[in-house]
Amino acid sequence: MLRTLEERDIRFVRLWFTDVLGTLKSVSVAPAELEAAFDEGIGFDGSAIEGFARVFESDMIAMPDPTTFQVFPFEGGVSGESARMFCDVLLPDRTPSWADPRHVLRRALSRAAEKGFTFYTHPEIEFFLLEDGPNDGSVPVPVDAGGYFDHTTHAVARDFRRQAVLALERIGISVEFSHHEVAPGQQEIDLRYADALTTADNVMTFRHVVKEVALSHGVQATFMPKPFTDQPGSGMHTHLSLFEGERNAFHDASDPMKLSKVARAFIAGLLVHAREYTAVTNQWVNSYKRLFPQALPDRITESPAYVCWGHLNRSALVRVPAYGKPNSARVEVRSIDSAANPYLAFAVMLGAGLKGIEEGYELPPGAEDDVWALSNAERKAAGYETLPENLAEAIDVMAGSELVAEVLGEHVFDYFLRNKRAEWEQYRREVTPYERERYLGAL
Repeated sequence: MLRTLEERDIRFVRLWFTDVLGTLKSVSVAPAELEAAFDEGIGFDGSAIEGFARVFESDMIAMPDPTTFQVFPFEGGVSGESARMFCDVLLPDRTPSWADPRHVLRRALSRAAEKGFTFYTHPEIEFFLLEDGPNDGSVPVPVDAGGYFDHTTHAVARDFRRQAVLALERIGISVEFSHHEVAPGQQEIDLRYADALTTADNVMTFRHVVKEVALSHGVQATFMPKPFTDQPGSGMHTHLSLFEGERNAFHDASDPMKLSKVARAFIAGLLVHAREYTAVTNQWVNSYKRLFPQALPDRITESPAYVCWGHLNRSALVRVPAYGKPNSARVEVRSIDSAANPYLAFAVMLGAGLKGIEEGYELPPGAEDDVWALSNAERKAAGYETLPENLAEAIDVMAGSELVAEVLGEHVFDYFLRNKRAEWEQYRREVTPYERERYLGAL
């Protein structure tokens, strides 16, 4: 790695870590300081980072993980290329910080490993490209008027996806598919499956790269779950699988649906605890506008707001995709949005699935109807629970969850709830343009 820095004239190495809410943080070091950083880490004030520490326990250490070293050749310039590494956040005594989202996911993966499982994830990441990002709350303008799978030539961002995919591939992040999504300006790029920690690192890198490539085109990329009232929102449908060594633990050739008992119990765990972990997979006030959108008769929303599973059913919360090879057996969680903290989201979904396996949860019958098309009475008769309808309800349900508290750890669990309650209270008190438009002249 040090030889690469010298040979490629890399002047800056960015050390990255993520706060509890999923915001990327970084500090740049000169290559000459890296050997010392590997030995001692980089000290920083944890009390200044969302959810990391209180003032009287503020000293923390960012310890670079050399396995994540990657050169960013597309960010080169007169000052030479740059590189990055993810960091594990440690306390002064060199023990892992309980507030580090990467450590939260590592703990969950260790629990899976104790049972002989490796956890793989494969995200389909949606986002919008906008001509600009107005700061006054006005409605932004998408870069195109395209629809699902349209072959668009962006007037402002020509060949954006091609260049974004090339940039990702050049730093070792494999892309499976990319295409235009349903709404104007909406894009989707699917990452190839990898172990969950690598995937979470890749999602954080992906957001950075996509925004950088967008800026180079003079446009803005946003992962906001629902920027437009009358258009579908952006999700991050995530495929999950467990492996025992080289064998896919979700596959059973003798089962009519090719699903093993492990897979069925895992899905049941995802369903039983879905309402409890929704505040983590959908952590923003705006997330619930995507899950419970305005009726759009001419648009596909596919927002899974009801707790059920189905085989090939895209209106279900958990979908079992068709697959050919046994190692392709997987389940897809469709509620998570692309603005979630991937470390915490993957951890709570894994925790819910493992709970189903440990407790032997029974999988209920699958839903093969369009759940959105059913009436409330029909959904209730079928036993389909509704996901929390807003952030306030989601954090109330999460607050009573022993499972989520155990997976996140006490520090992250408490901070996350406090932060989200404050966000809801601020939102609840805000007078919106909708209210002024509706009431100002009429009342």
